Amino acid sequence: MSEETYWVYVLQLGDGRRYVGHTNNLERRLHEHQEGRSPFTRRHKPKQLLYHEKHDSRSDAMKREKFFKGGKGREWLTQKLLEQSD
Repeated sequence: MSEETYWVYVLQLGDGRRYVGHTNNLERRLHEHQEGRSPFTRRHKPKQLLYHEKHDSRSDAMKREKFFKGGKGREWLTQKLLEQSD
């Protein structure tokens, strides 16, 4: 059984919001967002990839995605993005 890699990613949207998702193929998924194949990002136009991180299981990636969508996760992510921009 081969190990698959999963990614949690955060996109900056054109309206200032962030989109958080997970995938097993980051390059393909980003392309799908850019091409308008995701209903939410089709309406809100993704501008750039802000952050991504690798996980060894889909379960771990889904837990991390859920964390980023909650209050403490949003705070953590905001702090991380501020540190990256320094």
